[in-house]
Amino acid sequence: MNAPDAQTLLPVSGRGVFYDGRSAAHHDVIVELAPQTLRMHAEDGSVLAEWPYDALETHSAPQGLLRLGTAGNPVLARLEIKDPRLIAAIDARSTPVDRAERIERRLRGKVIFWTIAATASLLLVAIVGVPLLAAEITPLIPYAIERKLGDTVDAQARAMLDTDHQGAAFECGNAASERAGRAAFDKLIAALQAGAALPFPLNVMVVRKKDANAITLPGGHIYVFAGLIDKAQSADELAGVIAHEMGHAAHRDSTRTLVESAGLSFLFGMLLGDFFGGGAVIYTSKTILQTSYSRAVEAAADAYSVRLMRRIGGDPRALGTILTRIAGSTHPGPKILIDHPETPDRVAAIERLAGSGQTRPLLDSADWAALKTICSGA
Repeated sequence: MNAPDAQTLLPVSGRGVFYDGRSAAHHDVIVELAPQTLRMHAEDGSVLAEWPYDALETHSAPQGLLRLGTAGNPVLARLEIKDPRLIAAIDARSTPVDRAERIERRLRGKVIFWTIAATASLLLVAIVGVPLLAAEITPLIPYAIERKLGDTVDAQARAMLDTDHQGAAFECGNAASERAGRAAFDKLIAALQAGAALPFPLNVMVVRKKDANAITLPGGHIYVFAGLIDKAQSADELAGVIAHEMGHAAHRDSTRTLVESAGLSFLFGMLLGDFFGGGAVIYTSKTILQTSYSRAVEAAADAYSVRLMRRIGGDPRALGTILTRIAGSTHPGPKILIDHPETPDRVAAIERLAGSGQTRPLLDSADWAALKTICSGA
């Protein structure tokens, strides 16, 4: 024999107090739970009121008391019930009453579902849509606007890089003992810029960072770390790395990263409630400094370096030489030049692109010796 379900065990009638809304008098009534309506019977059996279950609404009442009325009824009739089993029976039949909070639980479940769905959609847009959109938008950004964006990011990035708070002294080449090195460095950069003939000016500087690295920010800002100059054994090796960074600038790789990260900042700002993107500059600056470009992007910058070095008569293989020397070094900064597991493949590709031909040192021995002292003042 099957056990009866919970609803069949609930009462189909019980006692309550009915106020007709026309007078202050109350009526002790028998509350009948008919199939479609709630009926209130007087002691003589007459029907005082009959309310459809779907029209019921609850009114505020003390704990343990169910106070009912009907929605949209101009007559303020109400029914009060104290019997908990009868209350449960009405709750089981009337959706608007919902003393068991079934609707609230369903709504809560829907909210959770759609929140998860919205989050998943934003993540999909962030992972797939934003990078594709950034790649399409970046070439359309005027260089003047890119320069302004770059200046903003540069100020924030410089503060992040200058961990020792050196201020103006963070940049090498300004002390009296460093000026000869700065002149030699400027001579090397002038040769590279003349060969590149980019449609925008570059701001290339050497900073007091011990990492063997260099980074490119939007708007043509290139930071060469002092550790890279220490590692370089010739002006051509240093020039090969800077030419690689100029390739990133020419291809607007860091600007694309900025557009992409700003898009992500906006998307996740929607999730976190930061609709105005107050931290967008900091977020994008950190993203750019921590970026490790894809193999395809690095390969394109390598190829640019080879072409530029050949154009100005330098050694196009020098980039591969210094990459081999510094590969595997550890550092806390961005992974643009080092820690690439594919370094042997990159070097092999550089060798293939370099071909053969006459080369000459981009700086003579005196200038190179001077350049090595560009950060000697601190």
